[in-house]
Amino acid sequence: MADRISSDHSSLTTVRSTLARSGGLDRPKVEIPADESDRFPDGEVVRVVAGDHEYRARIESPLTGDGREIRGLYETPSAARNPGDGENHLSSWLADTTVEFGQSVLVDVIEAGFKYGLREPGQRVFYEATESPDDSLASIAEQLDE
Repeated sequence: MADRISSDHSSLTTVRSTLARSGGLDRPKVEIPADESDRFPDGEVVRVVAGDHEYRARIESPLTGDGREIRGLYETPSAARNPGDGENHLSSWLADTTVEFGQSVLVDVIEAGFKYGLREPGQRVFYEATESPDDSLASIAEQLDE
């Protein structure tokens, strides 16, 4: 059985981010502050735990300004790379929270560059401790996914 760690564990870093509107349809996105950008790899697909599910998300730089953004939560790495190919679960996760646009969302850094947790302020959650694969295995997995 995998180890579990809580969101208040000393090994985790929590980044206070903001839920913002994106585009003309007011889709949600999580805006990560510029001074925390080094914890979030630009253009990479990572694991994001939200609620009781583990998704894949692509970390992106905003079109204007600094920082990073998470614009969606998807079932597979391929869907995260090509958002039109899969369902975005960010809205459904938000529907189960009390977070509204303009308010804070907490992003727990479980393993920088690999796995993160998304939660609303004041909530304590537990994460499965998952180690990232070594670089050669990750490269093979990316090739197979494409």
